[in-house]
Amino acid sequence: MKSLYLLICATLLGACATPAPVTTPAPEPDQPDVGVLWVEHSAEYQAISAQVYAEARRDIERLLTNPTWTALPGVTDIAGKPPAIILDVDETVVSNAAYQETLAYAPYTRFGHFDFMRSNNAVPVRGAAATVAAARAAGVEVFFVTNRACEAFDDVEGECPYERVTIDDLREAGIETDAAHVLMAWEQPDWTKEKLHRRLFVAKTHRVIMLFGDDYGDFVHCTRARPLPPCTEPATRASRHAAVAEYADYWGNGWYILPNPMHGSWTSIR
Repeated sequence: MKSLYLLICATLLGACATPAPVTTPAPEPDQPDVGVLWVEHSAEYQAISAQVYAEARRDIERLLTNPTWTALPGVTDIAGKPPAIILDVDETVVSNAAYQETLAYAPYTRFGHFDFMRSNNAVPVRGAAATVAAARAAGVEVFFVTNRACEAFDDVEGECPYERVTIDDLREAGIETDAAHVLMAWEQPDWTKEKLHRRLFVAKTHRVIMLFGDDYGDFVHCTRARPLPPCTEPATRASRHAAVAEYADYWGNGWYILPNPMHGSWTSIR
């Protein structure tokens, strides 16, 4: 009888007990893309960047002393103009791999990128500063054509705060420059993220002897899946591959492309 009594009590107590709360573990953030990790941590990326820029430095004198040479196909009005080179900024002079790694935790926004770059020291791409210094020592003017946008942000002073941050980033990467040599997207009404207009702007006053970039659009126009003026047709894989062959004589000969497996116009091409 005593055992039965104890069994009934235990049953009643169990029925009245409050069950322990079940905790669901917080979802793990996405892991950074392997391309981001490769750029940020691999020796191979460092070696390729150094190799590209070393090749370019060897070419400066040859291209500079050829008065008929220009790195802009179709531009013929070059006689007597001073020489210049054009470089992209992100993934060409400054690495964004550390910022790209944060996208595993939060989506990309233009302000987010701006805020990260103004709050952190720029990480230089190996070889870029040495190449800019060599070009300047040879009497070549250096321009930067970037798709960072000239736009205002709430609670940030100025109409084009990204320009100041970009100049600071370049300085942190070992390159001094000024606003006249940094051409931002939308700095003028027709300066879309299609860079052709800005390259031609430099060509009005200079003979452009070299182009540097990490994206096909740093060299060839109309490379995007969503065309921007003056382009009217979307680019395709076939059209981009055909242009590689069309401009075969320029790659490594006035055109110097850096690896970027993280982002770019290639990601939207089908």
